[in-house]
Amino acid sequence: MKKIYTYTILALSMLTLLFACEPIEPRESMGGEIEASQLNVTATPVIVDGKKSNKIALDNHSPVLSLWDYGIGTSVKTTDTILMVSTGNHNITFTGINPNGTRIEKVLPVEVEELSFPVPPEWAYLVGEGTKTWVWDETAPAVWGNGQYLDSNAPAWWTLKIGDIDGQAKGEGEGASMEFTLQGAKLTKYKSDGSATTGAFSLDMNTIVKKADGTIWAKGKLITRGIGVLCGISPNEGGKEVSEYDILILDNKKMILSYPEPGAEQGGTGWFWVFRAK
Repeated sequence: MKKIYTYTILALSMLTLLFACEPIEPRESMGGEIEASQLNVTATPVIVDGKKSNKIALDNHSPVLSLWDYGIGTSVKTTDTILMVSTGNHNITFTGINPNGTRIEKVLPVEVEELSFPVPPEWAYLVGEGTKTWVWDETAPAVWGNGQYLDSNAPAWWTLKIGDIDGQAKGEGEGASMEFTLQGAKLTKYKSDGSATTGAFSLDMNTIVKKADGTIWAKGKLITRGIGVLCGISPNEGGKEVSEYDILILDNKKMILSYPEPGAEQGGTGWFWVFRAK
């Protein structure tokens, strides 16, 4: 009996050594990645009265996470329906994220023949016929500063005129401007010395901000990427760049934006920007 027990232990030890010495082979389940050529994604205009409308259906049938960039916005949904705001040819870039974290890309061209679905007028106010320039509104009592979030409609506490802006953001006061371009949703900021910085922007006119009594205080949001508006900083947060602004006013001639400091409730600290169309 002792011999059988000894042989069993010896055999198990040898098997353990054998498998310990074999290298671990990679398995498809560990990587699970696909290549860009294998992506099964589509961007299809909804047909209205025989024409390609400005509503686009996005579908991802591949085993990857989704990131759709359609120029004026992004989506991370597997399937989604988006609204384009202009006719013509557009490129929608799909970025797929594999289980192992690698990224793959595919550009999907789409054509919009008709604006069959309503586009918020704020798009036209902001970009005009394609590109529009905005500057500080020198006719306002103050162009930048803070005030009461959800109560003020412009700088009210600490208020600055154009001549004071350079002390907060060098080169972004008098003589500076912003250019909003619909194609590619580009935002270009020009400093007074002529230097330029370009990023992207989008409008979200579905997100409104209401006061406690239910009245609308902000009618949408301006969201920037890789750039802020002129003097787009939050001083009490170490001067960090602001990338999301409440839209208080946006029409053909005037734009007033606001940003609440973190945790601000009605009456708390908000920052305000006052611009005019050039």
